[in-house]
Amino acid sequence: MRTFGGFRSGDRFFYGELRGETVHELAQPYWIEIQPTGEVLPVADLQIDLPVAPSKLIAVGLNYADHIAEMKRTPLGTPLIWFKAPTSLLPHDKTIEIAFPEHQTDFEAELAVVIGKTAKDLLVERALDFVFGYTIALDVSDRDLQKREKQFGRCKSFDTYTPIGPFVYADADVSDVSLELWQNGELRQSTRTSRMIYSVAQIVSFASQSLTLLPGDVILTGTPSGVGPIHTGDQLETAIDNWPRLSNRVSIAERASGCDAEESSIMTT
Repeated sequence: MRTFGGFRSGDRFFYGELRGETVHELAQPYWIEIQPTGEVLPVADLQIDLPVAPSKLIAVGLNYADHIAEMKRTPLGTPLIWFKAPTSLLPHDKTIEIAFPEHQTDFEAELAVVIGKTAKDLLVERALDFVFGYTIALDVSDRDLQKREKQFGRCKSFDTYTPIGPFVYADADVSDVSLELWQNGELRQSTRTSRMIYSVAQIVSFASQSLTLLPGDVILTGTPSGVGPIHTGDQLETAIDNWPRLSNRVSIAERASGCDAEESSIMTT
């Protein structure tokens, strides 16, 4: 299993391959070409940054039966997909900023897929050939807006609402790995990816029937039961298998204000 990520040395950002305690710098994003520059840096001297830069950030809902039950929904018979704004991506060890503190804003732990080749109209049997690798993600969700607006784009796309990383793993078998989330040290979500209703191959194939998937695109594959609200001061840790955990703090966004006041202003303008 090979490990890739985005790194920062001072003001300089680059993609690299993590090998033990060192990072081998790459000339291009790894999903385009793995071309080392020859520079090798100690990972301890670097800041871990976003490991992805997708043209599209796609999310999948209702992909675990226990989550469907807790949300009082019914299965659709096909994967439920929508878009999240790529600007919502947040690196490991950075802070989720709650946009509307009076709303219920929930965590959702997910396995994320990074596309490696342009894909359109894929058969399920070939879909994994177009996957570069996998990483850990959170789909942070404003439930008040989700219920009010009956769609998922805005409520899940505020800045910082998609923590992801720390790294991307190529040549990984994710057909039956653990997926867990801890909130302030307490286990809140726990499942195995084998419990997904739709497998990674089925999701990638389904998405490719409607969309051209490009190298670097990211697909979140759904969350299990146990979702719950986040609060300022929380520490979240999300884990898949024995990969390094994705860790994020929670605070209130500086721009946060009452939603009702904001919407009232819009309606009277």
